[in-house]
Amino acid sequence: MQKIDYNNQLTDVETAKKLGLLPEEFEKIKTTLGRVPNFTELSVYSVMWSEHCSYKNSIVWLKTLPKEGPHMLAKAGEENAGLVDIGDGLACAFKIESHNHPSALEPYQGAATGVGGINRDIFTMGARPIAQLNSLRFGDINSEKTKWLIKGVVKGIGDYGNAFGIPTVGGEVFFDECYNVNPLVNAMSVGIMKKGEMVSAISYGEGNPVFIVGSATGRDGMGGAAFASKDLTEDSAKDLPAVQVGDPFQEKLLLEATLEIIKTGAVVGMQDMGAAGIACSTSEMSAKGEHGMEIWLDKVPARQQGMHPFEFLLSESQERMLVVVKKGREKEILDIFDKWDLNCVEIGVVTKGDRIKYKFHGELVADIPAPSLVLGGDAPVYKREYKEPAYYAEAKKFKIESVAEPKDLKEVMKHLAAHPNIASKRWVYNQYDSMVGTVNMSTNTASDAAIVNLKGTKKALAMSVDCNSRYVNADPEIGCAIAVSEAARNIVCSGGEPSAVTNCLNFGNPYNPEVYWQFVGSIKGMGAACSKFKTPVTGGNVSFYNQSSYEGPVFPTPTIGMIGIVMDKRHQTSLSFKKEGDVIYLIGESKNDISSSEYVFSYHKIKNTPAPHFNLDEEFNVQNSVKSIIKSGLIQSAHDVSDGGVFISLLESAIQGNIGFEINSVPGIRKDAFLFGEGQSRVVVSAEASKAASLEAELKKSNTPFTKLGTVKGSKVVIDGTDHGSVSEFAIDYNTSIESKLN
Repeated sequence: MQKIDYNNQLTDVETAKKLGLLPEEFEKIKTTLGRVPNFTELSVYSVMWSEHCSYKNSIVWLKTLPKEGPHMLAKAGEENAGLVDIGDGLACAFKIESHNHPSALEPYQGAATGVGGINRDIFTMGARPIAQLNSLRFGDINSEKTKWLIKGVVKGIGDYGNAFGIPTVGGEVFFDECYNVNPLVNAMSVGIMKKGEMVSAISYGEGNPVFIVGSATGRDGMGGAAFASKDLTEDSAKDLPAVQVGDPFQEKLLLEATLEIIKTGAVVGMQDMGAAGIACSTSEMSAKGEHGMEIWLDKVPARQQGMHPFEFLLSESQERMLVVVKKGREKEILDIFDKWDLNCVEIGVVTKGDRIKYKFHGELVADIPAPSLVLGGDAPVYKREYKEPAYYAEAKKFKIESVAEPKDLKEVMKHLAAHPNIASKRWVYNQYDSMVGTVNMSTNTASDAAIVNLKGTKKALAMSVDCNSRYVNADPEIGCAIAVSEAARNIVCSGGEPSAVTNCLNFGNPYNPEVYWQFVGSIKGMGAACSKFKTPVTGGNVSFYNQSSYEGPVFPTPTIGMIGIVMDKRHQTSLSFKKEGDVIYLIGESKNDISSSEYVFSYHKIKNTPAPHFNLDEEFNVQNSVKSIIKSGLIQSAHDVSDGGVFISLLESAIQGNIGFEINSVPGIRKDAFLFGEGQSRVVVSAEASKAASLEAELKKSNTPFTKLGTVKGSKVVIDGTDHGSVSEFAIDYNTSIESKLN
């Protein structure tokens, strides 16, 4: 067999196309270098100019999102994660990212390494991770493939997070056939640090040594960034080397060593080696610091023999970081990593100029200007064509009158309570350690958002991940504005004040004009809602190509991760009804609307309807009113109306409180629309009878519509005088549905 000299082999446009580059991109590389690139150089460009790293098809629109806010310490794209001021001398680092394609092929390692990677983004900045959340999408729960995927993903998240020692405090799980081939696995991490102690992902200072720390490098994760930037096909299983392998125990050591070296003051800059590995971290840090590097790839600790230079550069082996250290301070860093029994090897030096020169056993194997590789430099930027799909106009024709009201309301109630999109996800979260670190304040006091204690202060952090992808599919602009609003509503209902957003934008192929229309609409909706709530976008992740060659794109799924601040822990508000005799109110206005509801979609099997009623000004007013009545101590519980409508909100509050309710529906509204419609900007609250008059007066003062529904009472579900059964009966279906389908 002929031995290929990858270092000197010249490339052509066909080689470039095989690596995922466009012909015009190959020409641009030749112009930049002034020559034809060799295979190693072209490989670096292929990963750095992939959608996953360069955002070449999305950055034009991402730049329109609001980035300014009262708490911002690091804006979108500036660092590995967003950073906001939370007061008391503390800052919060947080970010959400996808690991969709790896999880579709190898769900356990795909999900596990997603958790590991997002946590590294947090502690690379100097923050200690304190909480994790996730947003998961799967196909038909009755299919064997979906069962295999969800079991692998959940076990991967649980095993990695539990061993790493960070509690998983919240999340969401959604099922639809559009995710049969391409599940979505979005992981969010939240960390805390002292304000002013952030470490930047930057390199500067001629002569400063460059270290690789953590695990050894192998061939796992080869070309993962490029793999994530193309459609899934029947041949995708051949890309299994693009799925990384994680070691949470190694990451725990890396966390402690990293936070310790930061305290020495010897660190110039540091970056996680995630997508595109050494190629990414060396080029991005160099470009940001306006310096170059000389990197000696043969010095990189290797897990396998015979690795080529391009393999060292593209490998996405986990639990690795690149650290630039002040010259003369090397021993301090080496001693700390030696104490933690981790690799810490000098693999290069910072140089003048802007070029990165990669060497292998003394031979120059690649010579590339760092700015040419990165977003904000010479990486290509495209504004793709988009057009409205035909289904959108068809959805607008839907009329509620075309749907007959059900004769048996209890049948619908039972259907919704047991539906996997609504039923309790305890089969999932029971596999996660939610109490490690003893900061989770919402394990035994369920609330719409997760609440995490900020020890030593009177504050807590509230956090949520939200997106109803069915709404976004129906109307991307409205649906994504709803996703932002629901995240904010969850935080407000829990006693918090929304602060900032991170996003994980999951879409199909951007070269499809109808998919790109969904993307553009989502960005517009996100921008409008974030501006209204003053929750700037701190960064996140774009994940295109979530589709298969034979099942098409997934629903557009712009997942919103939001953090907020509970200014006083006394204001923490749960969703559970508290005691008999408390009065139940619905804040917000009900409409004759069943559009895009789980009720119309899965019970009536009508798949194409508009997004549910939504008005941003109404939403803003409702949330401000809920904040006010919580701070005034006027309510016992608050639970937003979302999937499943008012009935499910009431039922969940009743199940959590182990108590029943008696209510009346709103006159003039169809019963199915009132109970099961998912019109937005509504919250179910309960109040002590002695405070009911004060509550009503406060709501009238703010011109917020409300309805007195009934009372917390007994053990039954009673609506308009009809007994629909006991809460415990519904609870059995609600609590066991997913488990029974998966076992």
